[in-house]
Amino acid sequence: MENTIQVLDKRFKPYITCSELAAIVKNLAARISDDYRDKCPLVMPILNGSIFFAADLLRAMDIDVEVSFVKMASYDGTQTSGQVKELIGFSENVAGRHVLLVEDIVETGISMEYTLHHLHALNPASVRICSLVFKPHLFHKDFKIDYVGREIGNAFIVGYGLDYNGYGRTYKDIYVLDE
Repeated sequence: MENTIQVLDKRFKPYITCSELAAIVKNLAARISDDYRDKCPLVMPILNGSIFFAADLLRAMDIDVEVSFVKMASYDGTQTSGQVKELIGFSENVAGRHVLLVEDIVETGISMEYTLHHLHALNPASVRICSLVFKPHLFHKDFKIDYVGREIGNAFIVGYGLDYNGYGRTYKDIYVLDE
């Protein structure tokens, strides 16, 4: 793991190593596989941030799944805009299906609340949420994050799919803003 990295105008320092991420993914995959055994869930990674996490999670699971991507956006720089844009909606028929939403990070929950509102209108059998990273102190919504990889404080992070203005996603480790 590099000591520090530069992403655009910001410096970041090491935070979560790729080996720690692998252990988190393995644990989540085992729990999800146990909970969805014989259900063939529709796994819906939320792009762009969840791409690397979702790929690793899906490969680590030992159950049959179907995969369909959705894309929501609410970030501008290092702050949430408070507005959610649906860039790729629900293209699969989710009625009567067990749906697992996969997200890179849940902070305020604004994007997830928007996603859940639209998803529940399509009558799935069940909906659960898996997030690699969760910021519980910023979250004040009325829904549960069913599978959490790691809880963190108010750190701004990049790497392993997480970005700063579209950059920094491809690092295999996660880095935190060095202020």
